[in-house]
Amino acid sequence: MNDAQLAFFKARLQQLEKDLLKNADETTEHLRETVLVPDPADRATIEEEHALELRTRDRERKLLKKVQQSIASIDEGEYGWCEETGEPIGVPRLLARPTATLSLEAQQRREMKQKLYGD
Repeated sequence: MNDAQLAFFKARLQQLEKDLLKNADETTEHLRETVLVPDPADRATIEEEHALELRTRDRERKLLKKVQQSIASIDEGEYGWCEETGEPIGVPRLLARPTATLSLEAQQRREMKQKLYGD
């Protein structure tokens, strides 16, 4: 992968990181806004919305960790290479999933093993 491609992916990952952190801040502010609702049905709806928002942020927290690892791997010169086989991951796969650490074939093998043998 050339320098221009690495710079493109680093900028894309940094923007994704910024967006995830912004979402986390918005969620924190939203959850701090306590509204006392006397109706139990309305209160349950609000609590369910908060639970859904927290689940979404938990998934984003895990993604944020992967994004930060990908940025670090760019800085270390290891970005774009499969952890399992050492082969290039491929630009189309990285465009679809910039945090990918496995080539498409290695990911398919891993998913097949998980399907057959469990975690």
